[in-house]
Amino acid sequence: MGAAGRDFHNFNVRYREDPGVRVVAFTATQIPHIEGRVYPRELAGPLYPQGVPIVPEAELAGLIRRESVDDVVFAYSDVPHVYVMHKASEVLAAGATFLLLGPRDTWLKAKVPVVSVTAVRTGSGKSQTTRALAQALTRWGRRVAVVRHPMPYGDLAAQAVQRFAAYEDLDRHRCTIEEREEYEPHIDRGNVVYAGVDYGRILEQAQAEADVVLWDGGNNDLPFYRPDLAVVVADPHRPGHEASYHPGEANARLADVIVINKVDTADPEQVAEVRRNLAFLNPGARVIEAGSPIRLENGADLAGKRVLVVEDGPTLTHGGMSYGAGVLAARRAGAVLVDPRPHAVGSLQETFSRFPQLGELLPAMGYGEEQVAELGETIRRAPVDAVVIGTPIDLRRVVPIDKPTVRAYYDLDASSAAALEDVLRERLPGLAPS
Repeated sequence: MGAAGRDFHNFNVRYREDPGVRVVAFTATQIPHIEGRVYPRELAGPLYPQGVPIVPEAELAGLIRRESVDDVVFAYSDVPHVYVMHKASEVLAAGATFLLLGPRDTWLKAKVPVVSVTAVRTGSGKSQTTRALAQALTRWGRRVAVVRHPMPYGDLAAQAVQRFAAYEDLDRHRCTIEEREEYEPHIDRGNVVYAGVDYGRILEQAQAEADVVLWDGGNNDLPFYRPDLAVVVADPHRPGHEASYHPGEANARLADVIVINKVDTADPEQVAEVRRNLAFLNPGARVIEAGSPIRLENGADLAGKRVLVVEDGPTLTHGGMSYGAGVLAARRAGAVLVDPRPHAVGSLQETFSRFPQLGELLPAMGYGEEQVAELGETIRRAPVDAVVIGTPIDLRRVVPIDKPTVRAYYDLDASSAAALEDVLRERLPGLAPS
């Protein structure tokens, strides 16, 4: 059971070469339009000459009965604990065993040090944390390979191993908006990024050109590589979620360092609650309270202007947030936020219906050319003075926007980045300059 990421990795490392097991299907959910494909024989290996079908998760119970399935492996992330048990109940009622594979079955061991950055929830601030670590390592003269959690939503065989070092690579691999949001900020800073489907092959290539592998996690999933230093990011805007979401709680419990991010925009009581919860889950972890200050492009003046805010899609959809950096920046600047829902077209109407917490903002959904076009048309229809782009990328490179635009930027603050650098020096002294 997956969402085009963890499921493929679990298959590759645990089941692909096991002749005593026949994997009958992957089920797909969470990401639009990823079912109906086949995990290709080029990736599935000689035991699967026809590949493995990928079907909608809605067919799970019937599939179990039809194929006499023995085991169902749950392999996606950022869901409440109770959701996992509802799925387990569905599987048990259909007669099969429900499994969660752990790190010993799924971690790959690198030949170079691995620093992992994961989180307790989607949208906690992994990206700016990863960038701060990469900057420190690069400043020390270390060659860094960033390996990003998978987002293979297109041709799986062609996406087996992807290397991104320039904008042209993004275009060549026909990256979705979600992929660009993760890769482009690293490219802007000169970092090489790997991603794809086969993370064994990816590791071989990445460690061949790097002194250290920096695992840039997706959602709140566990890392695919065994970390020598595990950094986990928590979000005080969602207190309590660090102990109630899968597998984010597992990340919190295995962390060496926990970064409580966004303390500059969160209520102090919420920060204190998260700190208490984390102290219970992992009393031995070092805790860093960090800010991610938000600034508007060129100090833009938005006072009194009607604006449409476009935010990071995953943070707002299955991440459950009702606002992001763009909303916070626009409100602080005195802008009047315009509700995009009356102007939404196509699949974006379904997105607003499915995620009712979304209000005066537009999620940057863009999992295919059609959805990108719908995003652009929704922006075009909105009667606003300006568009605030709160996504991690310059959305103007992907979506034609016929209105004045302002980007909202955010990075980890200098003192928090320095604290992370101190942890790197203490825990991985071999990487630090002498």
